[in-house]
Amino acid sequence: MSSARGAARRAAPGTGLAVHLLLLGSIWSPVEAQLTGVLDDCLCDIESIDDFNTYKIFPKIQKLQERDYFRYYKVNLKRPCPFWADDGHCSIRDCHVEPCPESKVPIGIKAGSSNKYSKRANNTKELEDCEQANKLGAINSTLSNQSKEAFIDWARYDDSQDHFCELDDERSPDAQYVDLLLNPERYTGYKGPSAWRVWNSIYEENCFKPRSVYRPLNPLAPSRGEDDGESFYTWLEGLCLEKRVFYKLISGLHVSINLHLCANYLLEETWGKPRWGHNVKEFIHRFDPIETKGEGPRRLKNLYFLYLIELRALSKVAPYFERSFVDLYTGNVQEDAESKTLLLDIFRDTKSFPMHFDEKSMFAGDKKGAKSLKEEFRLHFKNISRIMDCVGCDKCRLWGKLQTQGLGTALKILFSEKEIQNLPENSPSKGFQLTRQEIVALINAFGRLSTSIKELQNFKLLLQHTR
Repeated sequence: MSSARGAARRAAPGTGLAVHLLLLGSIWSPVEAQLTGVLDDCLCDIESIDDFNTYKIFPKIQKLQERDYFRYYKVNLKRPCPFWADDGHCSIRDCHVEPCPESKVPIGIKAGSSNKYSKRANNTKELEDCEQANKLGAINSTLSNQSKEAFIDWARYDDSQDHFCELDDERSPDAQYVDLLLNPERYTGYKGPSAWRVWNSIYEENCFKPRSVYRPLNPLAPSRGEDDGESFYTWLEGLCLEKRVFYKLISGLHVSINLHLCANYLLEETWGKPRWGHNVKEFIHRFDPIETKGEGPRRLKNLYFLYLIELRALSKVAPYFERSFVDLYTGNVQEDAESKTLLLDIFRDTKSFPMHFDEKSMFAGDKKGAKSLKEEFRLHFKNISRIMDCVGCDKCRLWGKLQTQGLGTALKILFSEKEIQNLPENSPSKGFQLTRQEIVALINAFGRLSTSIKELQNFKLLLQHTR
């Protein structure tokens, strides 16, 4: 393989791409050979996830993300980095995020988190609708006085509840709505010391590892030798389940983001017209076993593990959304009903998956030790959500915050099983609840994972076709 690569480098400029593509088919073979079978720490095989995602989940989750309720996300991209001096923002054009004009945000969404619209409404009925929606959040306002009082209790409970993420204050003047469909996650050119510092802080300061291990966790860190991959996974297997899970979640998120960038890469720009597409060379650089000293396929397996975790969370939270008082409220009755129908359909699919991750195996030791470990787990992840405010590229920060919050919401769901089971059928509860921002982040984060696995299959086909 190395001699073939050398020949490719020495090839004439006109034949470079052709030679490179000829090599790609053979490069996929070792990746494919290692990316198969049962995942560690669960009883699920990769092939079953591929089929389930391709034929059941991916088409539906794509449609759901296009719905108004899920396409508008309120985020504060101006929060200062809490850990180090600002490295400076990315000035590349593709790093920019275009906020959504207030007039474009559906009335029900807007009224649920702000008073601004109701003050400016001209139509009396619109004013009344906005005021009612504002009192109840982004939830259908046709509720009894008893239910409204319960929502007040909900708010008090939520304010005191422990979260896995540092949540943005939606009332901040710096918080703006972003249309996720108009600001897709893709390669922006953001890289270098600033990006490295973010991931290095995530891996080295927040992931668990024995103090005796000096090998860097950050895959972007310079390699120290040929045995790095073997020694790394040797000590990882020596950690307890919870700490292994934590690392795999972070690695899976990193892999997913990298796959999005490889699949939506700026290939060329002619007369100001960009052409985005799959960059197979970049994919090889990040995941080829030889290029990554055997770690590429292991990283890709962490993507599947993360997918299982969030899939499990969706199956667990289904009873919450099946309650009659939980609506995906935008103000458009027909759209809202169709969105909830599609969401419940996806939940039915998630519950039908036969090989879910068993979260009950986590934090199952003695009560005191388990509680302490769970709190440490939560605080480490919450810290990572705060690091997202240190990302210098606005578009990268947007999607980093959203996907981190989505995973944090999934963890919140997994460890709130009793609260979800105890929800009453026809009235709000003082217990478990999700804000609209958490719901939007949860669905879009899982949608990103579903897309990543689908793109992995696309890269597989691209490489196979070059053989």
